Amino acid sequence: MSADDELSLLVIVIDTNPIWWGKKALGEAEQFTLSKCIDAAMVLGNSHLFMNRTNRLAVIASHTQESRFLYPGKRWAFADLFGDGGSSMESNCSGSKDGKYELLTTINDAIAEEIKDLMTKTDMRGQQTETLLAGSLAKALCSNVDINKMSKEVKANQEMKSRILVIKAAEDSALQYMNFMNVIFAAQKQNILIDACVLDSDSGLLQQACDITGGIYLKVPHMPSLLQYLLWVFLPDQEQRSQLVLPPPIHVDYRAACFCHRNLIEIGYVCSVCLSIFCNFSPICSTCETAFKISLPPVMKAKKKKLKLAV
Repeated sequence: MSADDELSLLVIVIDTNPIWWGKKALGEAEQFTLSKCIDAAMVLGNSHLFMNRTNRLAVIASHTQESRFLYPGKRWAFADLFGDGGSSMESNCSGSKDGKYELLTTINDAIAEEIKDLMTKTDMRGQQTETLLAGSLAKALCSNVDINKMSKEVKANQEMKSRILVIKAAEDSALQYMNFMNVIFAAQKQNILIDACVLDSDSGLLQQACDITGGIYLKVPHMPSLLQYLLWVFLPDQEQRSQLVLPPPIHVDYRAACFCHRNLIEIGYVCSVCLSIFCNFSPICSTCETAFKISLPPVMKAKKKKLKLAV
């Protein structure tokens, strides 16, 4: 199959948790801000589009209150992704800026406009402080299905290879464990790679996602060097990675989160009906309400003492 018959889709999911980025910007001496992270992600996206004219790009912001498409956003429909080399989008451009390719200029401006609108409308008084990463990954999978259908309408023999890159910043949310695992298995069934670029503490959920789908998990040792790691590790596709010397695989934390307290546990109790996991024993499953028969230990009867009569 020729390169023109293959469509490579890269979906970049960026953690835009304002609470985490606000603390990090105040604590870091070099002040690695969210804007610098967005710039690095845009350079990666532009480089992916430059690799082949059939490559496609989508960018999703994973926020504390919603998951939003930064590109294609409100101004662009998914059908605009399948013009002849992006001619449908270029026709809407006002012209080149500083000698830049019009399509890349438009994409960068659209991402900057959407992220600015997202941060402006953020309500910091809300109680939600965790990043909605599971919802963002689900939206990425849905976009893959939509783009796959449209690509087949354009070219009947066109094959699409998709991968998702997650740029993770905030801590994991144990409350999203079940939704996260469902997304991972759905991506595995669709042969979609999930890569993870972690900026701060390790993510057990993303370690499992990368290991199950065949992606790469990398914790960036120096955040200001994020762009170099993105271009080195995550720009090559699956076929090109076999020819490169990449970071070795890490130990995967396969601990599960209990359904009662959402804590990661190593040993627990599992419902034999719905496979729910609990850290403490309960006679009734809180998920499927199955009552378990408890086998009690046999009651030991007291032996009768024989009286010995004196002769």
